[in-house]
Amino acid sequence: MSHSPTETFETSEDLPTNTSGNETFAALCSRRFLLKGMLAAGTALSFGGLANPLRAAGGAAFSFDEISHGVDETHHVAPGYNADILLRWGDALFPDSPAFDPMTQTAATQERQFGYNNDFIGVIPLAADRAVLCVNHEYTSPEVMFPGLNGAEMADSADLVDIEMAAHGGTVVEITRDGSGKWAVDTNGARNRRITVNTPMRLSGPAAGHDRVKTKADPDGMTVLGTFNNCAGGITPWGTYLMAEENFNGYFLGKDAAESHPEADALKRYGAPGEWYAWGKYHDRFDIAKEPNEVNRFGWVVEVDVEDPASTPVKRTAMGRFKHEGAETIVNGDGRVVVYMGDDQRFDYLYKFVTDGKYDPANRAANKDLLDHGTLSVAKFGEDGSVTWLPLTHGTGPLTAENGFKDQGDVLISTRQASDLLGATKMDRPEDVQANPKTGKVYVMLTNNSKRKPEQVDGPNPRAENTFGQIVELTPEGGDHGSDKATWDMLVVCGDPSNPDVGAKWNTATTENGWFASPDNCTVDPSGRLWVSTDQGSSWAKSGTADGLWAMETDGDLRGTGKMFFRVPIGAELCGPAFHEDGTTLFLAVQHPATDGTKNYPGFERNSTFEDPATRWPDFKDGMPPRPSVVMITRQDKGKIGV
Repeated sequence: MSHSPTETFETSEDLPTNTSGNETFAALCSRRFLLKGMLAAGTALSFGGLANPLRAAGGAAFSFDEISHGVDETHHVAPGYNADILLRWGDALFPDSPAFDPMTQTAATQERQFGYNNDFIGVIPLAADRAVLCVNHEYTSPEVMFPGLNGAEMADSADLVDIEMAAHGGTVVEITRDGSGKWAVDTNGARNRRITVNTPMRLSGPAAGHDRVKTKADPDGMTVLGTFNNCAGGITPWGTYLMAEENFNGYFLGKDAAESHPEADALKRYGAPGEWYAWGKYHDRFDIAKEPNEVNRFGWVVEVDVEDPASTPVKRTAMGRFKHEGAETIVNGDGRVVVYMGDDQRFDYLYKFVTDGKYDPANRAANKDLLDHGTLSVAKFGEDGSVTWLPLTHGTGPLTAENGFKDQGDVLISTRQASDLLGATKMDRPEDVQANPKTGKVYVMLTNNSKRKPEQVDGPNPRAENTFGQIVELTPEGGDHGSDKATWDMLVVCGDPSNPDVGAKWNTATTENGWFASPDNCTVDPSGRLWVSTDQGSSWAKSGTADGLWAMETDGDLRGTGKMFFRVPIGAELCGPAFHEDGTTLFLAVQHPATDGTKNYPGFERNSTFEDPATRWPDFKDGMPPRPSVVMITRQDKGKIGV
């Protein structure tokens, strides 16, 4: 998910900032398709592959009746399933939480309520019918969030800014399941907490205490207030919550000051200051002219101990600083923990972090600082189908003082520039990256890249101005996620396969509703099957359908086949698919309903406002604005999802 408060992937926050001469993944992809003898663009493909032991011989991995493409004011789910609202923006999280009143919002009330624009969802089971739900709140949509703005794209008053700051961050909340299989929030849960832009956090790892993260308020460079633009994330094997900071650049003001900033080139490489919010007018730390180092304190992965709601979240700087889409973990065969991460911007890179230490399942405390020590690497793809992981280690290759990196802290604060020098492969907006623990494969969601030029691609797969994205499958060498070698293959090239101009590639078994555009988040369910959610932004009209969730075949004769399971209301995107470990509940985050592309919604054809939204989902009550919400999917017969 790469959004400013009012814009989508076609706009300024995703304009490429990578001016290096590194080779693009698109060019490699074209040659690899040619080398493998695959069919020309616009043709549906029939893929072969190894049999999946999780499926019946020759059969499909999924069993449900597909829904259809379309767009309207509500959500839709496959027949035989229920899609119920679990949590909405403003819902109570504590016994003293005030009732939601959109006309009298305050920062104090928002801090005790569920935040805005729910994104990543993590589920940590406590017992068979009790779990902790962890939810990121990525950003705010003021035009439909606040009354009286008349469609203004920025909230510009001290009170509204403070509400926005309270609505960002994350929620940790306990949920319980009743006999019908439905979940509900337990406002008395001992682990419940809100994390906001003002929550104190600790910096750890090589960049902690670095001169480049010291500020007037924190001369030691060890303590940061808050986190924001938390997109996807992850849950560690030891049950902590990882919040990934993505488009942090948009929250800072001071473009004039940036020109003379001592780190002007670094700011430009990260697209800062973006000036999407008015926060810097009311809080000096978001004004680069007044606090030049504050921007370096964001763009990290934050670890939260959900067992202790009074604990201080930790920004783990060893994992690098960039526009983190997510931080998904897998335990390697040797016990080390591997975290896969995408840098969500056109022409940026794919990363992984491998811990030095090993995960101890018998001693939770022993895993506390695993993410402070390890090796961050960036991917370089070869046209022969190879992947080489290049370590971002000070003193390695060009990462030296002569090139501006005096220590490892410098390498990590300027991860993008370090990766440029190493010659990493430019990617088409790498977003969620998910390892499948059943098969060892890794799936990379490449959402789109409309800025790719024709001269950057060649061969039978010309994907210049790539609006629709693709999914890449990685296979670690010898099944070792800690190896610096892997191979890559294409799972699908997205878009409408019936339109030759799109250049999509799907299995021939894919129906007219089974293809999708702009893969964004993904998850692997307890049976080892891949599910993919999409984010087309305001460009959903190019595909003619709203975003949603698709089941994705990855093995056997049906490899490369999609199947549509869920669809969001107009203007929304689908985020955070997460399964309960028993496979009977699927949690989905429906973000920013009524915002994206409503000018293209037949019969509405204008921008939404608080008073006049394209939909009032999910409440559908006069005077109630659209509310980002977590949806829980269950089968009507209480069985496992998709089986």
